Amino acid sequence: MKSYGQFCPIAKAAEIFCERWTALVIRNLGAGAERFSDIHRGVPHMSATLLTQRLRQLEAEGLVERRRSDTGKSWTYHLTDAGAEFLPLVGALGIWGQRWTRRELAEGELDLGLLIWGLEYSVDPTAFGPRRHVLRLDVSDQPKHKRLYWFVCEDGSLDLCVSDPGGGTDLYLEATLKNLIRVYRGDIALATAIEDGRLTVDGKPKLSRRLGRWFNFDTMAKTPLAEGGPARRLISMSSEPQ
Repeated sequence: MKSYGQFCPIAKAAEIFCERWTALVIRNLGAGAERFSDIHRGVPHMSATLLTQRLRQLEAEGLVERRRSDTGKSWTYHLTDAGAEFLPLVGALGIWGQRWTRRELAEGELDLGLLIWGLEYSVDPTAFGPRRHVLRLDVSDQPKHKRLYWFVCEDGSLDLCVSDPGGGTDLYLEATLKNLIRVYRGDIALATAIEDGRLTVDGKPKLSRRLGRWFNFDTMAKTPLAEGGPARRLISMSSEPQ
């Protein structure tokens, strides 16, 4: 990690936290990803070699610790108390980004893998009760082999499946990737997306009514654009007649 050459505590903390990818790695660990492959899924544009290097650096700084997996054949990664103290900073960055930088999605930001990873680590599997409930998500504009995902919620846990797990499906969701990201990110309210057809929901009404709880929108998703901010101005300009 590069040094600022200053004794200031802000500079010393920034040397660790402001290193490229570090905030996102800490975000992933804070979300509950423990295995290397799961951490990597949340930073798909980061090379595995660089992730290995960054985890070792964070371990050396006392922010991350490695533990043997239950099988003893691999390692899992966990935030220490020092690492966990960075999580409010990560959350504050997200809130600031929602208020001041949120804008129309660029082509390179339409990342299906990151969306599915985000849902896997953020939804509330208890939203429909303790018994087994299955949600099928159809990302309608994706290739056939990438468009269907099943979220199995049972006894407070979640399993993500890329093929039909059997036993019936309780709730069907369908939308394009862009619209799903906009719902997930909070750009479109869930009720609005359902009402205007950008998100199709099919299932028992009592389950559909709990969908907002299942999505488990966090503070970032609920943060509105800043009045007068650059993102708000871009939206206003785009809506003006040409």
